[in-house]
Amino acid sequence: VQLVESGGGLVQTGGSLRLSCTASGFTFDDYVIAWFRQAPGKEREGFGCISGANGRTYYGNSVKGRFTISSEGARNVVYLQMDKLKPDDTAVYYCAANLEYYVALRMLRPRSSNHWGQGAQVTVSS
Repeated sequence: VQLVESGGGLVQTGGSLRLSCTASGFTFDDYVIAWFRQAPGKEREGFGCISGANGRTYYGNSVKGRFTISSEGARNVVYLQMDKLKPDDTAVYYCAANLEYYVALRMLRPRSSNHWGQGAQVTVSS
């Protein structure tokens, strides 16, 4: 299993960025692709995911209405479109793949060990 992220960078408050996650080595339709982020000194937060099988999505309250997750199943690519960015969104962003996720304590959590991308830095300046 391999997940390769691209995108990220520096943007001003209110701006937009898009991350891509290209998956290989597994059957895309069998997995859920999730997005996590980790800010310095904070716990890694799972905030959204998309089903490879049917495209259904989930968003946590911290990003709902500002972030959009989509996929191109034929190319095994998942996108994270981030709009209306705030300084609090500054973090390293990771895509991850798992057979199943659940929500506990308002965060997305994997049922088993995740497969992880390498991470991409997103910095939002005030």
